[in-house]
Amino acid sequence: MAFQPIVDCETGRAFAFEALVRGSNGENAAEVLSKVTAENRYAFDQQCRVAAITGAVEAGILATGAKLSINFLPNAVYSPAACIQLTLRTAREVGFPTDRLIFEFTENEQMIDTDHVRSIVASYRRMGFITAIDDFGAGHAGLGLLAKFQTDLIKLDMDLIRSVDQSEPRWIIVAGVVAIARALGIAVIAEGVETLGEYDTLREIGIRYMQGYLLARPAFKTLPVPLLSPGAFSAQGSRQDREAGISLHCIAPPSGGSSLSQMPASY
Repeated sequence: MAFQPIVDCETGRAFAFEALVRGSNGENAAEVLSKVTAENRYAFDQQCRVAAITGAVEAGILATGAKLSINFLPNAVYSPAACIQLTLRTAREVGFPTDRLIFEFTENEQMIDTDHVRSIVASYRRMGFITAIDDFGAGHAGLGLLAKFQTDLIKLDMDLIRSVDQSEPRWIIVAGVVAIARALGIAVIAEGVETLGEYDTLREIGIRYMQGYLLARPAFKTLPVPLLSPGAFSAQGSRQDREAGISLHCIAPPSGGSSLSQMPASY
């Protein structure tokens, strides 16, 4: 496993570390996942969970207080209660608190049975885990999936984030999704943040949690230190403004377009 921090931009510290699968010979995630089949999906999913937990503990996550985010394959979970047992046993053996586990499922895996996925999410939340939709805005589902069930977190796909500071449509879409998520009580994470312009715009929209090369690249078998400290980047806004609250309608999108003034979303 490689690990990449999800950074809390208010504190500059890692909110969580995402475990990213790598091959034994350095293959990237796409190469590894291309070898997953219906026959080996369950075993692969289980092995990834074990590798993520043991690898994170070996890398020193217990001392950080950060959470651990694990990607899982919903189609590999035939029973939430049964399929979680190895995960729980592994966490106990290495002393990792289970309330620091986040389970992400990606929209890029086709949802064969959305009722089954909803059952998994509900079961995991009852067990005290944090749940997240990865790559939100891409893949086989979108807002329709969010209408059927809600996770604790959604991670905005990097295609929505790319050049959000230069694209009025992207700004409007991201700001709208943030407003919807807030109304549903869901926290938003921006993935794939690579430029200061993207960072500043996302902070102005009100996104607190970010992940991407600007903040830290993934590292193999180690926990990267985020490159962000409070006030490190140019347009985070004053502490007083952030604490007082900034409404989306006060922020102009690129090119001076619509302001989404009707959205009930305060920061």
